[in-house]
Amino acid sequence: MLKIRLQRVGRVHEPSFRLVLTDSKNSTKSGRTGELLGSYDARKTNEAFNTERIKYWISQGVSLTPSVHNLLIKHRIINGKKINVSNVMKGALAQTTEEAITPEAISEAAPISVSETATQEPAPEV
Repeated sequence: MLKIRLQRVGRVHEPSFRLVLTDSKNSTKSGRTGELLGSYDARKTNEAFNTERIKYWISQGVSLTPSVHNLLIKHRIINGKKINVSNVMKGALAQTTEEAITPEAISEAAPISVSETATQEPAPEV
C-alpha cells in the first residue's frame, strides 16, 4: 500500500522534511521513495508542496500518515478535521496492555496477605 509520509533530512538538531510517496513497508530512512511531493521546514517556515500531484495521489487511494494529514489541512490543500497525533500512540499502548492483562488473569491471581509476608523467615546471608 502506498503512503505519503515525511522523510527527515537535514543536519543534527536542524530537521527538515521531504514529503514523499513510498510503499508503507519501506522504512522511512531506506531511501526507496516513489516520488518527491514537496518539502517542509518548520524552523524556517519554508514549505513547498506539489499540490496537483498530492491531490492526484489522494484521488488514486493513497493513504496519508496522521502528521502529513494535519500538515495538508493546515496549508489548506485538503479539507477535513485534524487528527490528534498524540493520542495515536497512547491508544496503541492501551490496546496492548489490555490484551496482556485480562480480567481472568486478575481473578485467578491469589491475593497476598500482609501476615503471610511478615511470618516468612529472612534468607540466610552468604
